[in-house]
Amino acid sequence: MAPREREDTIRHALWKSFSRVDIDHHAPQEAIGARMGLGTVGPMKVCSAQGTPVSLRRTERLAREDAEPSVFLGLQVAGTNLVGQYDRQCLVGPGNLVVFESTAPYTLRFEKAFDYLSLRIPREALALPERVLRDVAAIALGPGNPTARLAFTYFSHLAASEELRSGAYAEAIIGPSVELLRAVVTSQFGGAGPGRAAVSELPLSLCITKYIREHLADPALSAPRIAAAHGISVRHLYTVLSRSGISLGDWIRTHRLAECRRELAGPSGRVRTIAAIGRAWGFVDATHFSKAFKQAYGISPRDWREQHHPAPSRGRAARTAARADVRADARMATPRRR
Repeated sequence: MAPREREDTIRHALWKSFSRVDIDHHAPQEAIGARMGLGTVGPMKVCSAQGTPVSLRRTERLAREDAEPSVFLGLQVAGTNLVGQYDRQCLVGPGNLVVFESTAPYTLRFEKAFDYLSLRIPREALALPERVLRDVAAIALGPGNPTARLAFTYFSHLAASEELRSGAYAEAIIGPSVELLRAVVTSQFGGAGPGRAAVSELPLSLCITKYIREHLADPALSAPRIAAAHGISVRHLYTVLSRSGISLGDWIRTHRLAECRRELAGPSGRVRTIAAIGRAWGFVDATHFSKAFKQAYGISPRDWREQHHPAPSRGRAARTAARADVRADARMATPRRR
């Protein structure tokens, strides 16, 4: 690529697919070089990058405009990275991890050529209190932490393996990946420290989100019901979820839509109506479901299903089912011999 085009190309790729940041290259145009790999694993985004010295900076404005509050996990493979957030800085060397948030300004400074892996995980998926994330941000998690060592090896393999990030494998590793990152964060507060009190509340937030996931399909799911199931007031329920960055109504709607999206694209999408799938996940009003789906994904549920099950396929399935019904009716109508 021509030197004059490199800065814009790198910025466009990063902004469009991973994170919006100001980029300052520490080299003249002709010396700038970068190689990026971008992928997803369920709700997680993965970025691998090798390049020449550069600084990345998320400003106050860019942080405010973030539409998807997330947590970044950075893995330093080669070179060093000076990370800053919440008036704290740390130098991250090879083999170390670092955590920081998308909704607050941060800086990453690579003084020399580097090899770096980064995962972006929705903050709601982690269900961690905000102050725990703040306390662990911009702290190098090194080989001295056995959980961090395990996470470095695991996420390095995940980032490198396209096979793991696709198909049935991806569905199977989303949960364990999120739980491992949670373990890395909470392991920082195993003893006394500012985050210890916050960590003691984690089981409640985990129980709440687990309960909601298990009852997503129930249209009667509500804040009073969730609070009663856990022996707490509705007010405290909202307080616990707020500390994890979760808005109850949005969280339920987002996960219900995700299940509908998955089912419409799967085998059920061939044989069940769109309204039936919506009802199965708590959307009693078909019109409301269709509008919410299109607002969330930019495509109607009908068009989404068509992408995965073109009309001819569904037509053949319907004709096959119709022929089977005719045969069944014929058998029922044939008099029995005595």
